[in-house]
Amino acid sequence: MSKPTCTHVALFCRDIEASVAFYARHVGLHEVHRRVDDGTTVVWMGEDARKDVFVIVLLGIPHPAGEGPVAHLGYAVGSRAEVDAAAELGRADGIDVQGPVYAGPIVGYFCMLKDPDGNLVELSHGQSLGPQP
Repeated sequence: MSKPTCTHVALFCRDIEASVAFYARHVGLHEVHRRVDDGTTVVWMGEDARKDVFVIVLLGIPHPAGEGPVAHLGYAVGSRAEVDAAAELGRADGIDVQGPVYAGPIVGYFCMLKDPDGNLVELSHGQSLGPQP
C-alpha cells in the first residue's frame, strides 16, 4: 500500500462567494474548479504551482456550529514584512486578525486571519516549513 498524500482540505461556507473572495485576496489562491452537486456549490481554490497536488475545497453548506471546524490553515510567506502586510490588509478589510507575533524559532513570526466562516488562516515566516529567513 502506498503512503497517503494530503490533496485537499474541505471547509463549509455560509457564503461561497465571500469565501472565494477572501482566499483570493488574502491568501493569493485562485479558483481552479467549480461545480454544483445536488444544489451545493463546490469550489476548489489552489496555488498556481501546486493546483494539481493540493487545493482548499470550499463547500457552500453552512456548518451547524457557526464556527469553522478546522483549527487553522497554515501558509508560509517570504518575510516578516509580508506577515505585517497581511495583517494590515486584513484589518483594513475589517477581518478579525490576531497578531502578528513572534513565537520562537519553531513557530516563527505569524498572524491569524478569520475567513468569512470563522476558520483561521495562519500566515507565517520563519517556521521549519516553508521559506527560511
